[in-house]
Amino acid sequence: MRLTILGGGGFRLPLVYGALLADRAEGRVTRVTLYDTDPARSAAIARVLADQAAGVPDAPAVVVAGDLDEALRGAEFVFSAIRVGGLAGRAADERIALAEGVLGQETVGAGGIAYGLRTVPVAVDIARRVARLAPDAWVINFTNPAGLVTEAMAALLGDRVIGICDSPVGLGRRVARVLGVNPDSAWFDYAGLNHLGWLRGLRVAGRDELPRLLADPELLGSFEEGRLFGPEWLRSLGAIPNEYLHYYYFNRETVRAYREAELTRGAFLHRQQARFYAEMERPGTPALAAWDRTRAEREATYMAHNREASGAGERDAADLESGGYEKVALALMRAIARGRRATLILNVRNRGAIAALDAEAVVEVPCFVDANGAHPVPVSPLPGHATGLVCAVKAVEREVLAASASGSRERAVSAFALHPLVDSVSVARRLVDAYTAAHPGLAHLR
Repeated sequence: MRLTILGGGGFRLPLVYGALLADRAEGRVTRVTLYDTDPARSAAIARVLADQAAGVPDAPAVVVAGDLDEALRGAEFVFSAIRVGGLAGRAADERIALAEGVLGQETVGAGGIAYGLRTVPVAVDIARRVARLAPDAWVINFTNPAGLVTEAMAALLGDRVIGICDSPVGLGRRVARVLGVNPDSAWFDYAGLNHLGWLRGLRVAGRDELPRLLADPELLGSFEEGRLFGPEWLRSLGAIPNEYLHYYYFNRETVRAYREAELTRGAFLHRQQARFYAEMERPGTPALAAWDRTRAEREATYMAHNREASGAGERDAADLESGGYEKVALALMRAIARGRRATLILNVRNRGAIAALDAEAVVEVPCFVDANGAHPVPVSPLPGHATGLVCAVKAVEREVLAASASGSRERAVSAFALHPLVDSVSVARRLVDAYTAAHPGLAHLR
């Protein structure tokens, strides 16, 4: 099976290749084609993959393509993991928003809107090329903001594009662990949008185990989300929110922590990864060891400003393991390619799963996956506060899509102004001015 990875110089790509190396089943991926707009980055990551493959019999061949169309031809699966503007763009997104006193995170609030506005046109172009050059391929979208970008691509590719995120998986596994439950035997009642969802139940053999967790303050405060949000707030919600909801529930504290920090998350990653890729330009650098060291630092500092704002302290060692987006991707490919049914939390077109949203809205819900793709499972209605937030943010996403399609500055202003974390139309106008000045990728806005 042939897999093409767009954004083939992305830092987290070795996680995907590691999962492919461990897959020995019939019909596994045998060829991986990397494409990146920065050839030096894809060359660096190819060195890491070569170290990973050393001594592994029949490791998937790795090819670096110099042309996007060349990379897409003949692909059976396409992973889209691009970052338009790079980490320098992310750092600018954060800095510009914080200067206005609003959140600048890459997928939430003003920063997420800016990132989406410059990413959607590129993602739509990729979707057009896939439709023309690899019409039978399945596209698995890693690109953030994942739900928004998936919805943009779905307008051209339909249900053959599926978005994935490791946050719901990580949340479910952490909750299962503290409850002493095998996560592989549990049903996670999770619903919302990407980076805006809630775990409302964890069922084993028909019994919901989540009330047991919510009733135990000590147990509730023993894992990442419990420390971030606090047991009292989780009991008030009656659910465990995705960690990204910390930006909504504790916005003022988080913005203050970001503004007082020496470096924003984007600036930190930009500096860290610049060191890594510079190190990789030296021929004698042990590639895999350098990548492992950089990744460990990255994971340990994840959401550090949120933990500082909430007084949660350092990440617990048990919470350092990622949710496993590479494992989700592999399970998704296996289910489609081999017709083996799987249940996964994915970003797909709604099709009635969440009653408050229309059929074409991309949502993040449990899905049954088989050879015909991902089929969303209808979920119980969200409570009013969650429904309101989901509908408001989906409306913002639709404004981003409209602005990207039309090049309308007015629609871009609306996208910022309507977001729950942007508190003024005047701020929204200044944000559009500042972002268009900073990003050539927003030159289409008029």
